[in-house]
Parts: sequence; C-alpha cells; structure tokens
Amino acid sequence: MTLFMDVHTIEGGVAEADVAGAHQADLATQSAHGVNYIRYWVDEQAGKIFCLVEAPDADAANTVHREAHGLVADEIYPVHEHS
Repeated sequence: MTLFMDVHTIEGGVAEADVAGAHQADLATQSAHGVNYIRYWVDEQAGKIFCLVEAPDADAANTVHREAHGLVADEIYPVHEHS
C-alpha cells in the first residue's frame, strides 16, 4: 500500500462539521476498495482539506471519496512518513 496526501479546495470555505461527516462516509466506504483513510486536517477559512490515506493507488483513494460523498481531491501526492 502507498501513503497519499490529498488536497481539496472548497471555494468560500468549509465547516469542520461537514468535513467530519464526509470523513465518516469515507470510513464506511473505504474497505470495499482496499483503502484506509487515516487522518485529515481542515483550514475552514481557506476551504482547504488535507487527507492522509493508505491506498493501492490514487484512483482507489479518489473512488472512495466519489462514492462516499462526491468530493474528490483536487490534488493527490504519494508521500513517505518520517519522524
């Protein structure tokens, strides 16, 4: 599995509660695609959402978003975690 960071931009801002609901929908949908959404970050005012996800590929990660709530990422990057 590959680790990805995806980025969403919502014009006009976004409410953290709405993002939490979308994340729960991702969690309910992810196993059908071999995906694991790990964590997310929100900048409400800027309308930015960042999701950390393990997935076989970027398409699988976006498929979960599409099926769960329709908000696919604007950008997605493979990343490596370091401490």
